Amino acid sequence: MSKNQELQQRKDAVFARGMGNMAAVYVERALNNEIWDVEGRRFIDFAAGIAVVNTGHSHPRIKAAVAEQLERFSHTCAMVTPYENVVELAEQLVQLAPGNTPKKAIFVTTGAEAVENAVKVARAHTKRSGIIAFNGGFHGRTNMAMGLTGKVAPYKAGFGPFPGEIYHLPYPNAYHGVTMAQSLKALDELFHCDIEPGRVAAIIIEPVQGEGGFYQAPPEFLQALRQLCDQHGIMLICDEIQTGFGRTGKLFATEYAGIEPDLMTMAKGIAGGFPLAAVVGKADIMDAANPGGLGGTYAAFPLACAAALEVLKVIEEEQLCQKALAIGELMNRRLSALQAKYPAHIGQVRNLGAMVAMELVNDGDVDQPNAELTKALVAKGIEKGVLMLSCGVRGNVIRFLPPLTSPLELVNEGLDLLEASLAELI
Repeated sequence: MSKNQELQQRKDAVFARGMGNMAAVYVERALNNEIWDVEGRRFIDFAAGIAVVNTGHSHPRIKAAVAEQLERFSHTCAMVTPYENVVELAEQLVQLAPGNTPKKAIFVTTGAEAVENAVKVARAHTKRSGIIAFNGGFHGRTNMAMGLTGKVAPYKAGFGPFPGEIYHLPYPNAYHGVTMAQSLKALDELFHCDIEPGRVAAIIIEPVQGEGGFYQAPPEFLQALRQLCDQHGIMLICDEIQTGFGRTGKLFATEYAGIEPDLMTMAKGIAGGFPLAAVVGKADIMDAANPGGLGGTYAAFPLACAAALEVLKVIEEEQLCQKALAIGELMNRRLSALQAKYPAHIGQVRNLGAMVAMELVNDGDVDQPNAELTKALVAKGIEKGVLMLSCGVRGNVIRFLPPLTSPLELVNEGLDLLEASLAELI
């Protein structure tokens, strides 16, 4: 029995079945966009811990910043006796968030917590209860976040009931025939049939859907939502948990639409692999919650704050937004050539920066998703030494999230392995 198999057996014996793992690849070490398992096998990483290590695995500057903080202290609880680096991080984030309105921040530990707290803030500010989300959206695994999520399996199945006053709309998706006009019409119908605008606290949207399949909301759609929210006093929450910190070629994907959200959720790439999440929003809105109403024991973990401050420096000094665009252009070009070779199997290739997707279908038909090939391709890639993730409401999208520090030659190597894997399966 291999070491990976032995560890998988040990895990299966003690882990609840619901916390599965994509592959029996147990990591020994990782550097930039390469991972080595306990058996010495090397993998090109096209997952980045689900868009967490945008700055690459084991970035030396982040390691040094965390080590320095660890020498001082690891935890005091920011709500009891805070520390300078959390203040400095908040100062930077409120300056970097889109828009000119004065802003404030809070820190929590996970993306789902950020979503929960954004909803709390929106309700406290508006004194309203309704929340509108979108089909295909993913916002986390806590109860409110599951309710907002627009994908049943595996995230919601068997876990209800969910909080009330949550409504879902179709997300504009040209490839699947959902126009911006149809989404806006559905919103108008919702206002007339289910809940009046005066009871809606917030609309939450991912500028690019993550788990839903890497579909980008048209900038004009986000602009229309901004206008409608202003008209009705509704808070616009942009969920930037997967899209943030350079992934799309801008620090935040919302910037492509030129709008200013009322609230933004941040996590994943914020701290280079250390647990941290944030809500950043307009100051008067963020101040709606009473003291003690927001926070958490591990919120603003000092080591994560030290890492996050260094992440922001690395993004700027190593020009990771520009590198995201270069990686995305390379991957789109290579994958589009693969689509031309296999048009019956690859329905669409799309990207915004280094947030890249390849949708697999049968007979070139958008309405015939090929989840079986998707699952097989992920498994075959692991055999050959490239780590990829699947996503999509129908489970037929390969998503590519390489670290933004990835050398282009290693991106090409990973794409070579993908191409060889696909050739063996078709």
